[in-house]
Amino acid sequence: MKIDINSHICPLKYKEALHNASGATAKAYELKMIEGCSTLFDLEKRFRILDKYDCTQILTLITPPLEDIADRKETVELAKIANDAMAELVYDHPERFAAAVAALPLNDMEATLEEVDRAITELRFRGVQIFTSIQGKPLDSPEFFPLYERMVSYNLPIWIHPFRTLATPDYITETESKYKIWSTFGWPYETTAAMTRLIYSGVLEKFPTLKMITHHCGGMVPYFADRIRSGYDLIERVRLPGQPKQVLTKSPIEYYRMFYHDTAIAGCKPALMCAYEFFGPEQILFGTDMPMDSQLGFRLVRQIIEAIEQMDIPDSDKKKIFEDNAKSLLRLPI
Repeated sequence: MKIDINSHICPLKYKEALHNASGATAKAYELKMIEGCSTLFDLEKRFRILDKYDCTQILTLITPPLEDIADRKETVELAKIANDAMAELVYDHPERFAAAVAALPLNDMEATLEEVDRAITELRFRGVQIFTSIQGKPLDSPEFFPLYERMVSYNLPIWIHPFRTLATPDYITETESKYKIWSTFGWPYETTAAMTRLIYSGVLEKFPTLKMITHHCGGMVPYFADRIRSGYDLIERVRLPGQPKQVLTKSPIEYYRMFYHDTAIAGCKPALMCAYEFFGPEQILFGTDMPMDSQLGFRLVRQIIEAIEQMDIPDSDKKKIFEDNAKSLLRLPI
């Protein structure tokens, strides 16, 4: 069995609601992208891919973040529409969709906690999705701590999806990003920055059993592991005026290894081996980022499966990546 823990979807009911939302800077680009990627809402096309590669999926809602496209009241309603629609898909097609991940109205923490409870206890979702920053706020902001505490109590993971738009320029003398740098390189950076803030601020120290899944196999972390080690040593040796003393009780590398990671790096075997050697087989889960490619998902699913199968690791570890880790982490009944 292959359990794809990060496959994006845009249910038709939510797609209609998104078109009618009040709108924000990210909305026009995202709507154009959604319309051009029919596998996000055309189930027959999606099922053909699943049949060909023998996959079942965990559904995650497509970008943009809800709080970036609507006001507080409207965001709460959008979250409910999205989650109800994903729950309906899981109920109607259990052999295709093993579970779903809740979208949250993160501009309203009280409503967020209510939606977490509803999604997990009533809709039987197996986690929640947040983004690497929330309306420009870092994930170590204390206002998000109630969400972390709630997810610890459920013992279910938080998917961390990177997000920045072309409105974040590559150089301070410009007004927007060019050549898709904002996502190709900006999103792995956003993941790395979010992980680092959660570690160095002491969030993982405060919530040691908090489970988080990063997109794109941990961003830059596996490749820069030794640079992270040397950078931390430098911080400890040369502390700038006003810089707070670190609150960590173990090395930063050990905290980075607390995260879980999907394999959505477009099928690069050397990169997967780098992540495997750093994180280990128990922390990596099969995830494709479907359907975000020029072949509406076919290319990503094919290339990532082939890359995992070609990894120079025991078959037992490949099985962990393809299915066992997802079953354990998400407590799936299959």
